[in-house]
Amino acid sequence: MSLQHLRIEALCQQFKLDTFATDWPALAQRAAEKETSYADFLEQLLLGEDRARNERRRQTLLHLSGLPAVKTVEQYDFKFASGAPQSQILELAGLAFIERKENVVLLGPSGVGKTHLASALAHRAIMAGISTKFITAADLTLQLVAAHHQGRLAQYFSRVVQRSKLLVIDEIGYLPFGRDEANLFFNVIAKRYEHGSIVLTSNLPFSQWATTFADDSTLTAALLDRLLHHAHIVQVSGQSYRLKDKLKSGQVVPRETASPKL
Repeated sequence: MSLQHLRIEALCQQFKLDTFATDWPALAQRAAEKETSYADFLEQLLLGEDRARNERRRQTLLHLSGLPAVKTVEQYDFKFASGAPQSQILELAGLAFIERKENVVLLGPSGVGKTHLASALAHRAIMAGISTKFITAADLTLQLVAAHHQGRLAQYFSRVVQRSKLLVIDEIGYLPFGRDEANLFFNVIAKRYEHGSIVLTSNLPFSQWATTFADDSTLTAALLDRLLHHAHIVQVSGQSYRLKDKLKSGQVVPRETASPKL
């Protein structure tokens, strides 16, 4: 390796141009063979560095998101899940709702793919370079209560609830909250109201949400008022997505596909 190569390598390390350092010798050789202009050669180097940095950012966001598994909209079987509003979901996958600080609420019985769709929207956001946090409602309330008891609730709201542009809360309604938990959860919705998007899934129609929030109809009404003011409601009905192979083979009897009332 020549002294010039060593100097270039040192400068790349100094300016943290890792991909630039790796790519430039081959690109320089190709540029010389094809008599490419200096500007084209430099542009190709910078584009490569930009692509690599974006990919590193996406992987970092994915690691920090808490997303339990990578799910995509393309993997969702709309042919089986005939009760899923495909056009609405595909429109939401464009992510414009995040820029507008709007919410998405996915409603439907257990197994129809609400978590898959919420995860897919989260993954689509991460791949677009948007900071995202995925958490179940049960884990969120446990962490909120712990932070409250430890006197660091403000830090938790700042670090977890408000930091990400998109917050995904999965499985509202599977476990009821006590009064303190319900109050803390209300504050999550209130803190993000018109400041950041929420994607939320629930197996319960809105008329039954009070049973989850300590049977407090006043708190529930206030929570829903903020959550739904700028929201897209996605009603998913149909057979269990998890049991589709057994349904197709006749091992399981299909259930009614009527959508529950909001």
